[in-house]
Amino acid sequence: MKETCFEDWQNDDVLKEECGVFGIYNNDNDQSGRITYYGLFALQHRGQESCGIAVTDDTVVKQYKDMGLVPEVFTDDIVDKLTGKIAIGHVRYSTAGGSLRQNAQPLVSRYVKGTLALAHNGNLVNAHELREELQKQGMIFQTTIDSEVIACQLAKERVQCASIEEAVDRVMNKICGSYAMVVMSPRKLIGARDPLGMRPLCLGKLENSYIIASESCALDGVGAEFIRDIEPGEIVVIDKDGLRSIKNHCGNPNTHLCIFEHIYFARPDSVIDGVSVYEARKEAGRQLARQHPVEGDLVIGVPDSGLSAAIGYAEESGIPYGIGLVKNRYIGRTFISPTQGQREIGVKIKLNALRHEVEGKRIIMIDDSIVRGTTVARLVKTLRTAGAKEVHMRVSAPKFLWPCYYGTDVPTREKLIACKYETTEEIAKVVGVDSLGFLGLEHLHDIAKGSKCGFCDACFTGNYPTPTPTVTEEEEGNETEIRKSPKFTLC
Repeated sequence: MKETCFEDWQNDDVLKEECGVFGIYNNDNDQSGRITYYGLFALQHRGQESCGIAVTDDTVVKQYKDMGLVPEVFTDDIVDKLTGKIAIGHVRYSTAGGSLRQNAQPLVSRYVKGTLALAHNGNLVNAHELREELQKQGMIFQTTIDSEVIACQLAKERVQCASIEEAVDRVMNKICGSYAMVVMSPRKLIGARDPLGMRPLCLGKLENSYIIASESCALDGVGAEFIRDIEPGEIVVIDKDGLRSIKNHCGNPNTHLCIFEHIYFARPDSVIDGVSVYEARKEAGRQLARQHPVEGDLVIGVPDSGLSAAIGYAEESGIPYGIGLVKNRYIGRTFISPTQGQREIGVKIKLNALRHEVEGKRIIMIDDSIVRGTTVARLVKTLRTAGAKEVHMRVSAPKFLWPCYYGTDVPTREKLIACKYETTEEIAKVVGVDSLGFLGLEHLHDIAKGSKCGFCDACFTGNYPTPTPTVTEEEEGNETEIRKSPKFTLC
């Protein structure tokens, strides 16, 4: 019988984080592996499935990766061995390719010109075509992930050009979709962000060393100074001569950072493209209070991503903010449910109601999204069991109506509760709340005013910024299948 991970069955309705990347070119010491470990720890929220670190000392690449959380995978003994001048790291949640150890990153490739390592956050919409093309040329693939397509393409281009950065530049002419990646050669660290800016990537400095990371919170976590966001389409090259940029792919007037970075994925203490994630979430809460007012006694947030929006709702509405749900933060991926039938126990193990706060009160519960609706229904039941008089729900995002092809696991339309039921009132009845309100689509972009990037909101609108892949029913049920996509002009 297949064991079931606690996160899988308790959060079958919750969006999973994407992936996080971290890289350092260390001019101060050889502790690049340890610094990367701390950086990944700060990015743990972006992926709890697997993690890895690769380091180089100009000659040898050392690597360690495995399934699990950062502190579960890396002991002190392991980290002590990961010494070198350059390091890259990755935390992963699978969105394309299965939950398998061989799919953990970084990917280290040894080819005719040496060794390169890659860590990638995002999904390519033309990965299938590129993989087929490479296989016909004799390439052998060891994983089922998009990132290996990039790594193989890099190795191929590097053989035909003068430098690894030129190879990255050429590869960006071929790949289409979302990507923020760090590439390590024996003597260089390179960061690249897709021309649409769909995934975040930033640059920092620690004493004399440079760092590239998915979020600014990782820079804070290692004591580094934030320098700036890496521009959409920019390639940053760091070597013994310092820092330089290649901007052949910059200048797209229609950038599309995933709006869900501000709503859910990023840590609230991060700043992405000039906008504080915490302030964006508070503004979403304020917008909800204006759009969907309701009489209540207490505003609560669903930990953790709903807390900031709940504060904003409380400030705007004048209704007190409080803690109504308590989260158990010590459940790792190794927690196994005794039986599939004990889901209700699982909810209380991870999120339990604070009876003293909610009993006899009209509760306004704020969360970032409703996907299938099952987890919300269990939370509502938990609050009512604890004595809540009424439960009103406000969601700091619009309704999910379309799947995501860029690295967020928004499922197919038939699995989305907002596609199953025509009205908000019907959804409210299904999940068991007294009233329900979603952030209005017309106000979605207002939560992050001042952003240097535009936003992708395709999961709410169906307006995809690139051609989209298609998935057959057989592929949908097989997590190791490669997502197929139609032929199209490269974006």
